[in-house]
Amino acid sequence: MTDRIKLILFLFALFWIILISRLYYLSIKSNRYYEELAMQNVINTEYLLPTRGEIRDRDQQLLAISKLGFSIALAPHLGKKRNRAKLHEALREITYYFPKYKSDKLQKKYLKNDSPYNHDPITIIPFLPYDDVISSFVKLTKNSAIVIKPASKRFYPYGELASHIIGYVSRPNKKDLENDEVAKRVSIVGKSGIEKYYNKVLEGELGKKILKVTASNKAIETLQEKEPVNHDITLTIDVRLQKFIAKIFGTQSGALIVMNAKNGEILAAGSYPTYDINHFVQGISQKEWQKMITNLDHPFTNKFTRGLYPPGSSTKPAVALTFLNSSLISPKEKFLCSGEMELGRRKFRCWNQWGHGETDMTKAIRESCDVYFYKGGLRVGIDKIATDLKRYGFGKKTGVDLPGEFIGTVPDRNWKVQKFGEAWYRGETLNTVIGQGNFLVTPMQIAMYTATVATGNVPLPHFLKAIDDINVTFQTTQVFTETEKAALPLIRNAMYEVCNHKKGTAFKHNISVVTMAGKTGTSQVIGIPQEEKERMSEDELKYYQKSHAWFTTFAPYENPQYVITAIIEHGGHGGSAAGEMVSLVYNKLVELGYIDKKYITHPEHFLPPDKNTTEEDKKIPVLD
Repeated sequence: MTDRIKLILFLFALFWIILISRLYYLSIKSNRYYEELAMQNVINTEYLLPTRGEIRDRDQQLLAISKLGFSIALAPHLGKKRNRAKLHEALREITYYFPKYKSDKLQKKYLKNDSPYNHDPITIIPFLPYDDVISSFVKLTKNSAIVIKPASKRFYPYGELASHIIGYVSRPNKKDLENDEVAKRVSIVGKSGIEKYYNKVLEGELGKKILKVTASNKAIETLQEKEPVNHDITLTIDVRLQKFIAKIFGTQSGALIVMNAKNGEILAAGSYPTYDINHFVQGISQKEWQKMITNLDHPFTNKFTRGLYPPGSSTKPAVALTFLNSSLISPKEKFLCSGEMELGRRKFRCWNQWGHGETDMTKAIRESCDVYFYKGGLRVGIDKIATDLKRYGFGKKTGVDLPGEFIGTVPDRNWKVQKFGEAWYRGETLNTVIGQGNFLVTPMQIAMYTATVATGNVPLPHFLKAIDDINVTFQTTQVFTETEKAALPLIRNAMYEVCNHKKGTAFKHNISVVTMAGKTGTSQVIGIPQEEKERMSEDELKYYQKSHAWFTTFAPYENPQYVITAIIEHGGHGGSAAGEMVSLVYNKLVELGYIDKKYITHPEHFLPPDKNTTEEDKKIPVLD
């Protein structure tokens, strides 16, 4: 065999070896790679969006629902010059069926969001009611540039009622979208109230559908499907009671809380004035927003968790407990009140300029004697008083299930050094023990402390009753020392006399059918922002400088079940401003069956149902 033939055979064999090796690599070694690549070409994942959960009151009245409808979007990249005709045609068709929308505005919105890097449809109308779309649905979907998808819109049937509790939803911002896959796809998120606090529950869980599709993205087989999960919430509030409180509060500003003293369930809580939360769902107008934020009564502020006020005399029962816990003051010890007390060059006055005479602890609480607490405060000292007040729940969050709760301030030596770098003066102790000066609380803290005095346990205030019909329980805690527990009957009796003794500060305004106990308070306005002063007339300035009126109570006295705490901004004296209002709410609790009629001790105070409840109160809002 010649060398030439050998060379040809060698080259022939080498060619086949290379060919067979390549064939082996493509068919065997690369099989997994091409299988995965092929899968990417034929498998498509589609996310199924949950419907935001409903919010109901304790009797299943709807407070927040999601109306079902459709959104309209356009295919991406229609902004390019070669596709502008398709864009204009699609917009003409949309505005023909929905003439309230203007083509130029929709186009501007589309072009703002159109990008070479975006391959998803661009929403130009986020929501249209089902009935408005269904008649033209088929005709619109024939246009390949138009994408119609199911959508929902949050709706609050009662509008302004319980607005600060329920809160509202709106479009998410960048922070909202962090680690929230649902919000990224539904483009809605809770912004305040229960809607925000329980957003993760209410938004539900995404579903998923894995499809086999053709090269043109046509689905030919469903490989896997998981339905979205929706969660509903039931609250502790009673719409009937909430409506009644709004009615009797009228045009006044302030807050009122009705809470179960034993388990912390909040039956009603109002912050006034209110606002219609429906305005925030699709975005409030600049004009409406300006009107709200420039309102001198601050309707946007949730006053029962974010309103900070000096507590006035409403905290005197708590201060009295610190006196007893110190063992430096006995219940029967008396201090002489002549109407004022000198400290250095200053005179600290009692609200009663004539004085209360010889005054023990019960009388001091009943008649709200300032001088008694001045003298007791100097003996016990601010360090002990502040420490105990913090233990009772002041100067920290109550833990109520609403976002952004304020903690308030219990002033003491350390607080003043840290805040101002200054020493503490004894005159500041006198201000603190009568609930003035830098001592700041929220109405929710006052309600919780009142329940703690009434029952001996600290309830956790809450609005959540159940998730998907499964009741949620909240635990109570204990904070009182043995000395304080032994003193509670004396404190409760003194609060009883506030409302039922002829010299009690709330006696003249008590028209409750059940026996209530409580404490009135008057707190000074701590300051008006300069920008608000500039917008006030002389009469308005005089009004907004008036003191706030507190009245915090529990009832029935024989078996404490409920706490009602009210603050009337610029209302003056607690008893006269809030006494009758709080009494009427207790009467309503009897009428609605929350308090057994066996606890009625003053039937002459009872208002017949037709005066308490009107036909308007019984109406349920139309949901369509």
